[in-house]
Amino acid sequence: MEQLLRNEKLPHIWCPGCGHGTILSSVVRCIKEVGLDPKNTVVVSGIGCSSRAPGYMDLYTLHTTHGRAIAFATGVKTSSPHLNVIVLTGDGDSLAIGGNHLIHAARRNIDLTVIIFNNSVYGMTSGQNSPSSPVDSKSATTPFGNLERNFDACKLAMGAGATFVARSGSAHPFHLDKMLAQGLKHKGFSIIDALSQCTTFYGRRNGFKTAADMLRWQKDNTQFNISTAKMDENKIPLGVFESNSSIPEYCETYHRFISGIKEEE
Repeated sequence: MEQLLRNEKLPHIWCPGCGHGTILSSVVRCIKEVGLDPKNTVVVSGIGCSSRAPGYMDLYTLHTTHGRAIAFATGVKTSSPHLNVIVLTGDGDSLAIGGNHLIHAARRNIDLTVIIFNNSVYGMTSGQNSPSSPVDSKSATTPFGNLERNFDACKLAMGAGATFVARSGSAHPFHLDKMLAQGLKHKGFSIIDALSQCTTFYGRRNGFKTAADMLRWQKDNTQFNISTAKMDENKIPLGVFESNSSIPEYCETYHRFISGIKEEE
């Protein structure tokens, strides 16, 4: 695992109690577990707390502009289809300014693995409301409570045509490993909504005193085995929601199309 980290960049700069380190650890473990070749693996991020993660990874990494990680990743994958391309992004980065890129990458079914570090807030800029902030939650921009309904990232991705969709979280690291490994193996657009905790800018404003409190809340308010268990509508479902390998992958279709045109000429 250490072989995939830039150890000279550690320790990380995330706040004490932040869940992003847990997710980064899981990403690194799963890259090794599924056997991705580091020489053929590119990790792309946008802007935000989550987007610090590639800086700690000893792979080919791109730290791009806010909301544009999936657009950059699409360019990398289209030009070099043999590469494994992973996008590490946050809920603000991927569901707000980058939301348009996300839905179109999903409908194309381009072979990217998108991992959302979802802490329900813009942490890097001191805790503004994000598209995944729950109703009534408090933030720097909603000090009296959020009136807007939050996006369900998994339902959004499924509606846009993503062929692998799953959710897990920092309170469930072994389950998170399983979800990420399946996403990395999937041929086509895969997205994993990884719930995380921001103790500094979300937790303190919403009655959580410690990171442990936030992890307990996540454990108490999530539910596994959505396909077999009776789902509690008040809990957040975890697991695989979509896994479809029958849809053609975009790059293969694109390059076959281009080859056909060249042959006609």
